[in-house]
Amino acid sequence: WKPLTEETAAQVAAFAPDEILLLPLYPQFSTTTTGSSLKAWRAAYKGPGKTRTICCWPAGESFLAAHARLIEQAFQAAGRPANARLLFSAHGLPEKVIKAGDPYQAQVEATAAGVAARLAGAWDWKISYQSRVGPMKWIEPNTEDEIRAAAREGRPLVVVPIAFVSEHIETLVELDIEYGEMARKEGCPAYIRVPALATESLFIAGLADLATQALGRD
Repeated sequence: WKPLTEETAAQVAAFAPDEILLLPLYPQFSTTTTGSSLKAWRAAYKGPGKTRTICCWPAGESFLAAHARLIEQAFQAAGRPANARLLFSAHGLPEKVIKAGDPYQAQVEATAAGVAARLAGAWDWKISYQSRVGPMKWIEPNTEDEIRAAAREGRPLVVVPIAFVSEHIETLVELDIEYGEMARKEGCPAYIRVPALATESLFIAGLADLATQALGRD
């Protein structure tokens, strides 16, 4: 969405900064997301200033704690249904990208484990991957398959967008509408979708900490 990289790069160049700090809002690094965004910036930016980049933050304390807080709030608001399964849904990637050395899947797993460790009580939790397209093999398990599995087992689902920090088509349409309808048709006892982090205070404080640390400031 707007502004696109080229427009922003021109605005930053006109400001003529001494320093630039790039903070990708992808928690987990992938060559297909953070990598491609940084490549686009380098191609577009022609202005002055020392540029620093924050790579990723899949296990940042504030990031994990913010997710845990929103999960607890959503679960409480839904009446804390018994025997619920926590499903961390991340955007998928073709399997060949991971086999080529991309760290995304391992970082998603680190995030999910870190969030689960910060929740009260013992949760049954899994990771799944959404948004699969095309004929090639993608990393698994697929979110749709996990929804069907929970329905067969009679388990309510608490679904967390673990690789997105804002609401957009893959949360508001794919998770809420398409997967929500699937869960109802399959007979899942409950489908609880935890919001994306957005402006949650712990999350924003964590981003501020990342920025000050990267700039070497207290």
